Amino acid sequence: MPSPAWDPAQYLRHAGHRARPFADLLARVPDLPGTPPRIADLGCGPGNVTTRLTDRWPTARVTGYDNSARMLAEARAHAGAHLDFVHADLTTWAPTETYDLIVSNAALHWVPGHLDAFPAWLAGLAPGGTLAFQVPHNIDAPLHALMRDLADTPRWKSRLHGVLRPADSVHAPGVYLDHLARLGCAADVWTTTYQHVLTGEDPVLDWARGTGLRPVLTALADDPEARDAFVTEYRDLLREAYPPRPYGTVLPFRRLFAVARMGA
Repeated sequence: MPSPAWDPAQYLRHAGHRARPFADLLARVPDLPGTPPRIADLGCGPGNVTTRLTDRWPTARVTGYDNSARMLAEARAHAGAHLDFVHADLTTWAPTETYDLIVSNAALHWVPGHLDAFPAWLAGLAPGGTLAFQVPHNIDAPLHALMRDLADTPRWKSRLHGVLRPADSVHAPGVYLDHLARLGCAADVWTTTYQHVLTGEDPVLDWARGTGLRPVLTALADDPEARDAFVTEYRDLLREAYPPRPYGTVLPFRRLFAVARMGA
């Protein structure tokens, strides 16, 4: 699966909804052992939620890591004395120093084989340190299923084969719990389904443009006519799956959370 081209402005159009799971994740992170703590944010994106780490731990030294130059350019506007942003590929990233918290917000589903990275990441934690992450857990929802089905039709199959995230890009909650527990963590894994009320014209399509649709937009970037045709077909499918209501359009969105603490 090729790396998609990201658009920070489009991603941030739904910043409030996207930031809420990170707040819910941080609420379950225990006290950190370091004084001051050292924190890594894997897949920091535009940095808007990375700043919440410095709100929670004002003395912490925080580094956000991402592989998108456009996202990092946006994120660096938030940099400060205790907060910086560095280019890194999460498929190969491993700690080169000791962290009290390694956290990731809606990024690991883009990292094939991320379970295999956990041993190295946990080895980079201080005693009593925490690995915490959340990922979308809705690959079977119409938002994604309709996109995959459309990409698999005769018109698009040859151009979009292997472009979209596979159905196993996120595992079942029990898989994460078992994996983390076997690595010696006290692990807490749960799911939450948010009922996002979106407004505006074709708001679910607008949401998808910031995340799940990025691989298609990237793959068809050199053919605007084909890109627009795919988006139009997908839009029509979304309109039927997510009809507007008098107060807005409801997008149910399930997410998976994990907080794993290493023994002190």
